[in-house]
Amino acid sequence: MDQPATAFITTTAELSALCDRLAQEEFVTVDTEFMRERTYYPELCLVQLAGTADVAVVDAQAKGIDLAPLGALLAKPDVVKVFHACRQDVEIFLLMFDAVPANLFDTQVAAMVAGFGDQVGYDALVQALTGGHIDKAHRFSDWSARPLTKAQIDYAAADVTHLRVVYERLVARLRVDGRMDWVGQEMAALADPDTYRVNPERAWERLKLRTGNRRQLALVQAIAAWREREAQRINIPRQRLVKDEQIPEIAALAPVDAEALGKARGISTGFAQGKSGQSLLAVIAAAKALPEDELPRTERPRDAPRASPALVALLKVLLNAAAEQNNVAARLVASADDIEALALDETAANPALEGWRREMFGEDALRLIHGEIALSAQGKRVKIVEV
Repeated sequence: MDQPATAFITTTAELSALCDRLAQEEFVTVDTEFMRERTYYPELCLVQLAGTADVAVVDAQAKGIDLAPLGALLAKPDVVKVFHACRQDVEIFLLMFDAVPANLFDTQVAAMVAGFGDQVGYDALVQALTGGHIDKAHRFSDWSARPLTKAQIDYAAADVTHLRVVYERLVARLRVDGRMDWVGQEMAALADPDTYRVNPERAWERLKLRTGNRRQLALVQAIAAWREREAQRINIPRQRLVKDEQIPEIAALAPVDAEALGKARGISTGFAQGKSGQSLLAVIAAAKALPEDELPRTERPRDAPRASPALVALLKVLLNAAAEQNNVAARLVASADDIEALALDETAANPALEGWRREMFGEDALRLIHGEIALSAQGKRVKIVEV
């Protein structure tokens, strides 16, 4: 299919005219190119946009360009903004415009609902739905370097031109299957700004640390929260400030001064004596001073009820059978934590018991828990048997 010629936008006037035209569209496909290797926050380099008669690559780093017209377009509620795997793109726009794009549609999430598996890649989706091929030659380009080559611009534009066909064919498929409402429920979560904002107080969770030492855990939590805030303050990747594996080591060492901090693996004397090191020492001292009743509790008490492993296993079989039957990615229907919680207490609030998930899986899960159905192998599939 012939595509409009790609426009390379470098001025506010050009961007404003483009956004005025795209504001009349039913949907607009959107992508970004950014750099994040040297910074905490993504450095926006390009924004790609496509409508029925426009394909444009916007140079977000062009001298004097004001991206406000783009913000107005993204905020327009009657134009669908189509992304693939939108989280990093939306994070950029949230930081820039203090709002999530209105009327958001993520083709990766929609593809999971439509039966293309867990987190299907853009290349695979383009191939499956359009027969097209994405040239990967410039995937790892330095998008902050100028001037850009024509090949780089063409590569960037291809991401939004193919996406138009992918969106149209996905939507047609979802409508035939009666699943547009399902997708709408998923998009509601993506429209929540809290989905993209990092809570420093929960940064420790990414470490997957298991310890019964509450004081040690308090130190880890404090150091991880400090790292997140400090990385944001000086705008460098968190791993360049302090690596994940260093956090429990520093917590175990619990240094009281710069000399002791400088003895931790990977911590330089200059860092320990500098502003960041001193602020880290203050955080460690505060965590060490916490009274016993304020120390965190994350481990399940020994006498707390636990879900039956056998029931959890049965529910997972039912989940996989339901996902297979309905051609939906199982991970989208219920997570491992959802299953565990359901096996432990079916009366508690649970995402697997809400909306379309309840219809597809939750109702049968409750019936299985209550002994109203059983599972049987019939041929090469698992079937539900009424009890």
